[in-house]
Amino acid sequence: MGTKGIIKHFSGTAIGVLMGGRSGEREVSLRSGANVLAALGRAGLDAVGIDAGTEVAAELRTRKIGAAFIVLHGRWGEDGAVQGLLEMMDIPYTGSGVLASALAMHKAYAKKVLAEHRIPTPDYVWLRKGGDCPCEQAADELGFPLVVKPLDEGSSLGVSIARDPAALKKDAAAVAKKYGEVLVERFVPGMNVTVGVLGTGARTRALPILELVPQNEFYDYQAKYSAGLTEFIIPARLPGAIYKKAQQTALAAHHALGCRGWSRVDIIVDRAGTPQVLEVNTCPGMTDLSDLPAEAKADGIGYDELVLEILDSARR
Repeated sequence: MGTKGIIKHFSGTAIGVLMGGRSGEREVSLRSGANVLAALGRAGLDAVGIDAGTEVAAELRTRKIGAAFIVLHGRWGEDGAVQGLLEMMDIPYTGSGVLASALAMHKAYAKKVLAEHRIPTPDYVWLRKGGDCPCEQAADELGFPLVVKPLDEGSSLGVSIARDPAALKKDAAAVAKKYGEVLVERFVPGMNVTVGVLGTGARTRALPILELVPQNEFYDYQAKYSAGLTEFIIPARLPGAIYKKAQQTALAAHHALGCRGWSRVDIIVDRAGTPQVLEVNTCPGMTDLSDLPAEAKADGIGYDELVLEILDSARR
């Protein structure tokens, strides 16, 4: 369906742009939501911004929302929670469903699914909540350096690189205290790239690959959302065969987790040229500095057109 058909389909429908929320990515989500809300307004659609807090169900009812554009990042919005609420309220919504959202957000379970589909991903150790911290086990199995990250957060919140046992123990304890469970992952040297996936059904395709060259040690929260801290190169400087393989890997990860409508797959292309999936984001950022809109632009898709195609995924 073209943009005119999408606008016609949603004309007269109150579209709730769910933004903000309660996660550590709240501020980024508000910026994403403001951009999406403006794009829907330019299309002449009836769209309203909704800060998805604890009273979100009442607000959805009061405003008589007929479709939801989810632009929440992190917990309670990208993890299947709000998707389940919308299912209960019979409100169609953009993007992935409950199961795919929950799987993608849980980094350890996502890796298990990827491994089942023989999609390369860095080896890891899951430090479960309430259990002993098997930091020695992680070091023995994976070797240094190691990436330490929260099990179910996005935007690189809480992520660090540990280069020795003392740092590993300290970083894992800090993540466990603030976020809960911890994932310790083998550090893979290589090129950081991200691949947007867009569309539903037969129209699902990989967008041009964006190469990320951060000034910081890695592509952390600051590098993601501060202008000038990361060099963005599109298309990524990869040989043709490896470029194609990275796009195929992104599509495979998107489908393996059951994603729908849109996603952004973060990949490290290792020194042997193998694309290894770091994680799949089911509700990527839509800010002025976000990766997916830049990838869409490189494919000839303007921001407003991108928003409308994502909205189209709410036609279930």
